[in-house]
Amino acid sequence: MPYVEVSKLIKGSRDQIYDLLKRVEEYPEFMADVESIRVLERDQHSSLSEWVTRLEGRRLRWVERETYHDDQYRMVYRMTEGDLKQFEGEWRLEETTEGTLVTLTCQFDLGIPMFAALLNPIARIKVKENVESMLEGLRQKVEGA
Repeated sequence: MPYVEVSKLIKGSRDQIYDLLKRVEEYPEFMADVESIRVLERDQHSSLSEWVTRLEGRRLRWVERETYHDDQYRMVYRMTEGDLKQFEGEWRLEETTEGTLVTLTCQFDLGIPMFAALLNPIARIKVKENVESMLEGLRQKVEGA
């Protein structure tokens, strides 16, 4: 199963960035590939949200559960239904002297075993580009660039 992990240093406080990450419904305002996110339910420890994104011009839709690990500045997400067989990962925030190191991971399964050897390497590249774009959008939002 393809796995992507990308980190970016953002000049902002860990608390500020973590609070923003928990407000997933705001992602479309600063993440270019995210068309819409609708929060279906939310409590102190998690949220359930419906996502619509674009990946290489293809529209993808899914519902995911975001679980907050506030004491670790970590948010884990896992698809509960949608266009892929599996989609999950996490956001991790680490405070540094220069700002906050934000890491986004993603593991996915396209659900097409017969073509996995051909499609997974291509999909991994495209998902990595998408993750990098999300982190750059977050950086610009936080740093006001």
